[in-house]
Amino acid sequence: MAAETQVIRETGGSGNEVVLGEDWVRPQSAVDTEVRIRRARRGILSIFRSPLARKIILFNMLALVLLVSGVLFTNPFRDTLARQHQTALVSQAEGLADLFAVLPAIGGLDAYDDPQSQALRAQALTRLTLSPETEVLLIAADGTIEAAQRGQRARTSTPVDQLALDDRRTVISDALDSIWHLLARLSPSQGTMAPDSATLVAQLHDTAMSGTSTGRVIRLESGFRMVVAAPVFADGQPVGSVVMQQIPVEIDRMLRAEREQVLQMFLVALLVSVGLSLVLASTIANPLSDLATAAELGRDRNARRMSPGRVRIPDLTGRPDEIGRLSSAMRGMVTALYDRIDANEQFAADVAHEIKNPLASLRSAVGTLRVARREDQVTRLLDVIEHDVRRLDRLISDTSNASRLDSELVREEEETFNLCKTLDNLSQHLAQEAQAKGVEFISELPREAILIQGLEARLAQVFVNLITNAISFCNEGDAVRIWARKRENRVLIVVEDTGPGIPEQALTKVFKRFYSERPQDQFGNHSGLGLAISKQIIEAHGGVIWAENIRPTHADPNSPPLGARFVVGLPL
Repeated sequence: MAAETQVIRETGGSGNEVVLGEDWVRPQSAVDTEVRIRRARRGILSIFRSPLARKIILFNMLALVLLVSGVLFTNPFRDTLARQHQTALVSQAEGLADLFAVLPAIGGLDAYDDPQSQALRAQALTRLTLSPETEVLLIAADGTIEAAQRGQRARTSTPVDQLALDDRRTVISDALDSIWHLLARLSPSQGTMAPDSATLVAQLHDTAMSGTSTGRVIRLESGFRMVVAAPVFADGQPVGSVVMQQIPVEIDRMLRAEREQVLQMFLVALLVSVGLSLVLASTIANPLSDLATAAELGRDRNARRMSPGRVRIPDLTGRPDEIGRLSSAMRGMVTALYDRIDANEQFAADVAHEIKNPLASLRSAVGTLRVARREDQVTRLLDVIEHDVRRLDRLISDTSNASRLDSELVREEEETFNLCKTLDNLSQHLAQEAQAKGVEFISELPREAILIQGLEARLAQVFVNLITNAISFCNEGDAVRIWARKRENRVLIVVEDTGPGIPEQALTKVFKRFYSERPQDQFGNHSGLGLAISKQIIEAHGGVIWAENIRPTHADPNSPPLGARFVVGLPL
């Protein structure tokens, strides 16, 4: 606490702070301080250093990019708009073809191929008002161009407001187009070249001379070009064709405006997705980073030099998710580990203390043996040495068995067995030992089988220990009784005797390691580990064990007991 007080003074802790509960039992460790320092240094951009955060952001962005790419490359609006515009252009070409077919009759001329008819058609074509991006060709049957007209000006009428074009700037689309054109120049082109204008017009004219209207859409770097052809009929026979070429700037502008809106929404959604990903990543990566930091600092050898306190995992059990469960599990594991370390340290201290007693006796006997002169003294000292050696051997053997018990309970596999049969076999064997001492042995076990799940050999070790202890405390004429009863979800096994009983102050101590409450003539014959091992085995099976004295129901608590009783409860 003095070291902790110095830390509080150096960090500017308030003198009015009160330390309560766990903080008093366990002062704040250097691991907690280091975790808080690293958490304070963690900035907004530091989340990008987390591999988990980068994966979350990348996966969310990837899904959004795939969605927008699919919308842009499979946009049905673009194809529908181009198809509708092509259909309208074919209708215009067919209307002009019908007009040129009836012009000779309107002008009072007889033949379609008459030079005056050609002049009349050329004059009518020049009077057409066309948009600047539109061109009309009047082609004769032999493929020669009779007349051509290209739009020079836009319509003089003011367009309706609802049909006005969207002239907003398309910054994102322009930037992407520039990047695409730059990449196209750097990489060799392997696409199919579009036919030139004369070849395309000749192909469409040939199709139109068969009596069918046709059209083509040519993709250009700056948009696309539409070319349609319609036949001109005279006396039911195609005598020429009308070819219209157009680069629909309005459609390109509409498509660019639509794509710009999609890209703008994509950028907004991307920013929102990244922001939400950062929030999600911070709620996942930061707590995991704190847990990892605490675990790494606890693993570091220097952590023990920084502070003698225990490693404390951050408490995130308030979170109703897997991170809360992980924090709870890690805290439980660390607590169990420290409890095991404390138990091992205490066990080692107890073993050292118990070994010192026979060693001191041996040292004293050996020293006395050097100066003994009489034969009876030497014999008595040799008996003491032999007794202490047997006591050491028994103590070391029992200590070895107790130290291996935890690992063996984990490695051994449980199985279902009949508890009554096991107890009956033990009773038949131990009854002979009781009879040899003049002790009556009584066994009252159910006839029906009681099946439990556990380690049969380990549980048999418990009952052998309880029965042999009861026999050892009995004199000639006493009795030992074992009986079992089945309840709803458990089974009770009771071992009782008519011996001297257990001192009241020792009822809670008999299950401690190396504790032994025996007569003087039995000193050194038991290590005091039997009941401790029995309790450990029973608790590993999820059961309970306790000791009590046998007294009549309304007897005085201070009256001498009629015997001792050990009760074992096991789950079914």
